[in-house]
Amino acid sequence: MNDFLVEHFNLIRGLHILAVIAWMAGMLYLPRLYVYHTGTTLGSEMDATFKVMERRLLRGIINPAMIAALVFGLGLIMADGAIRGWDFLLKPWMLAKLAGVFFLFGWHGFLSKARKAFEAGQNTRSEKFWRATNELPFVAAIVIVLSVTTKYLN
Repeated sequence: MNDFLVEHFNLIRGLHILAVIAWMAGMLYLPRLYVYHTGTTLGSEMDATFKVMERRLLRGIINPAMIAALVFGLGLIMADGAIRGWDFLLKPWMLAKLAGVFFLFGWHGFLSKARKAFEAGQNTRSEKFWRATNELPFVAAIVIVLSVTTKYLN
């Protein structure tokens, strides 16, 4: 298995990047839908439309992209471990990346729970809250990308 991962490292890295792009796009868009959904009247046609859009975005794009990003990311970790040894997991750049990734998993769960609240007509968050938190995944992406792209700097 490790031989396969090492031989196909660049392919796996490319697929990981594509999955992360899809995951991030969805996690940036979903809170924006929540901003607009917050302003609708419960039971209205727009309320129903937003519920469908949010469910399809989460189940059709965000969840599968997260799973793909996780699977390909674990493949990269296994390949890196086989190539360079496992000590890279404790390097500051990797710890920063993992902190960003864990935040994204938590934020994903938070957004999923919020979708269920909207679905049940029980959203307690304001439009202002969703606007203020909309860019959190991008802040995590900055930490993750810079930690990886600067890992060899002194």
